Amino acid sequence: MKKNIFLKSVILLLIGGFITKIISMFIKIVLARLIGTEGMGIYMLISPTFVMLMALAQLGFPVAISKLVAEDNKNNKNLVFSVIPISLALNIIIIILLFLTASFISHNLLNEDRCYWAIICIGFVLPFISISSILRGYFFGKQQMLPHVLSNVTEDIVRLIAIIIGIPIFLKLGLEYAVAFIVLTNVISELTSIFVLFFFIPKNFKITKQDLKPNKSNTKEVFSIGIPTTMSRIIGSIGAFLEPIILTYGLIKSGYTNNFIVNEYGVINGYVMPLILLPSFFTGAISQALIPNISKAHSQKHYKYVWNKIKFAIFISLLIGIPATLIFELIPDIPMKLIYNTTVGINYIKVLAPIALLHYIQAPLTASLQAMGKAKEAMQGTLIGTIIRTITLLILCFSHIGLWALVWATGINIVIVTLHQYKHVKKTLQI
Repeated sequence: MKKNIFLKSVILLLIGGFITKIISMFIKIVLARLIGTEGMGIYMLISPTFVMLMALAQLGFPVAISKLVAEDNKNNKNLVFSVIPISLALNIIIIILLFLTASFISHNLLNEDRCYWAIICIGFVLPFISISSILRGYFFGKQQMLPHVLSNVTEDIVRLIAIIIGIPIFLKLGLEYAVAFIVLTNVISELTSIFVLFFFIPKNFKITKQDLKPNKSNTKEVFSIGIPTTMSRIIGSIGAFLEPIILTYGLIKSGYTNNFIVNEYGVINGYVMPLILLPSFFTGAISQALIPNISKAHSQKHYKYVWNKIKFAIFISLLIGIPATLIFELIPDIPMKLIYNTTVGINYIKVLAPIALLHYIQAPLTASLQAMGKAKEAMQGTLIGTIIRTITLLILCFSHIGLWALVWATGINIVIVTLHQYKHVKKTLQI
């Protein structure tokens, strides 16, 4: 029965992942054609900031809730809904700090004043992302993947429509306002997602005032899981946040123009990386299915079952990843031309494609560590990888190799983190 539930979860998430990825690719195609390389460059400059703030705003609550609900020993109503007020209070603090520092971030750190309004708009998005992720954590814990899949699909459809309608209007005001609007579309898409998720909440799941009051025991457990998970994401996000700052500073000192940096950065993070990491979306879906399944099995000391599930996840990840890697390595111009109507960045793709194969199995390994209560070990891997990546990037920026500094630093990070997570998974299971 456990096997059937897991397989159904994986299949449903893969189907949902495939649909949402197609829609996401359409979104990227529309964005690339509407705002161009320069607009994509501006958007990619603020993306690390966006990702870091999302990690901070969510505080690892989705993973913690998923794990605790899966173990089935808690008051699920209180566990889920008592976290929402805490999350919203945290979001308010983050938003205030963001509004106060937006000008400094755009002007002094990113060296691009056109990022200002996009950074401001991030603040409006964060509370909605936090609430939808908490609700998703509950359904993951129950191993009910349909609400997650449907909410993701509807969310992306709504966002695509909003982008198609809104960007031409905001482009008349200026490129920076169009980029800000792209960020703001997440508000309406996340609201759609929340509506869909609430539709699937059981009818007898009536929310009372008592359910909204934090329970000391529940809160303690959520934070004990959530904080290490968040730290892992934040460490990675800090590295991503520092990335454009280090690149801009180092490459300008090396004689490159700001315009060159923005355009090439847009090529790598707007075209190359989304294409290379396309299979990781599906491996991420497998990882989501793993957390509740492994959490329950590991708590019952079914270690052989856990290892078999991890091996299966790695197998599926490679089954998807190897064909994709061969395509990216041998004929990268075809998917680039087909998706983006351009062939820029092909040389970057050929270097990153083989290394990305390791990235495809990284997500299941990290999810497994979190599910087994080893979030600190997962965080440790991210920390080591981020430190080495940042140092490598800083050194290579002054080596007069342009944006190849980012490519090589990214590759080194993928190798280090994946090997670390694999080592600690085997150590935890004493294999």
